[in-house]
Amino acid sequence: MASVTLVESAKLSDNELIAGVIENVITVNQMYEALPFETIDGNALQYTRENALGAVQLGTVGTEIVAGKAAATFTSVTSALTTIVGDAEVNGLIQATRSSHTDQTGSQVASKAKSAGRQFQDMLVNGTGINNQFTGLLALVDATKIVAQDGALSFALLDNLIDLVTDKDGEVDYFAMNARTRRSFFNLVRSLGGASVTEVVQLPNGATVPAYRSIPIFRNDYIPVNQTAGSLTNCTTVLAGTFDDGSESIGIAGLTAANDGGIVIKDVGEHQTRDEHITRVLWYCGLALFNLNGLAAGTGVTN
Repeated sequence: MASVTLVESAKLSDNELIAGVIENVITVNQMYEALPFETIDGNALQYTRENALGAVQLGTVGTEIVAGKAAATFTSVTSALTTIVGDAEVNGLIQATRSSHTDQTGSQVASKAKSAGRQFQDMLVNGTGINNQFTGLLALVDATKIVAQDGALSFALLDNLIDLVTDKDGEVDYFAMNARTRRSFFNLVRSLGGASVTEVVQLPNGATVPAYRSIPIFRNDYIPVNQTAGSLTNCTTVLAGTFDDGSESIGIAGLTAANDGGIVIKDVGEHQTRDEHITRVLWYCGLALFNLNGLAAGTGVTN
């Protein structure tokens, strides 16, 4: 009598199935964890930036006040919220019969939430301010705070960016750069001779990131490495700046709705004409740069 075959025995045995979904779509952004958020009422936040100081002059007894009469001027800025939204629709039969190991609806909702977070992180850097995008850091940086490096990363560039960030009395909260650029930073440190990359800053979650002059260097792979500078097409940008401290007057902060803060999950219910249950994932969000002196950029970094 022939022995049972592998194919036949497989009919009576199931392969081990690991519950859950192994995440494979990952883009590193260490800056995201440190970003503060402000909750707002309404669909936009309006704030006023100081534009020019009121004039003063020197004088003595009897001096006529002429040059000291000019008034202070201000600029009104509006940062609007946008909506990141997606529907998870799961067939009733699939939910009822295929959820013993991994909940079908839960997996779809979790994936939508992750996608919403990634969408925000992309706009945080690359948002254009059009087509329902909020304006990201690359577009928010003021022209007077941009250093055109057009070459290899250098300590001089990092020092220059530090000097340009002045809204917190010279204190700088972060550098943000692509992994490619951070490798270049490590090479710069090692080239000093006998130096090792040992200066680190601990994040709130206990993880550590490298630092330069005690300023954390966040790896942010949403910063592109295919920017154009002159004839160069392989360039990237290094960002430096401050985070808002709750005063809504310093650096950057993410924005979210006061009544529905963060990513919100809403049970929409059954589809009108199909056996599908709909769960909506949405996020009302935006970004504010309260002070133009709280963000600087080094462009044209090639290595």
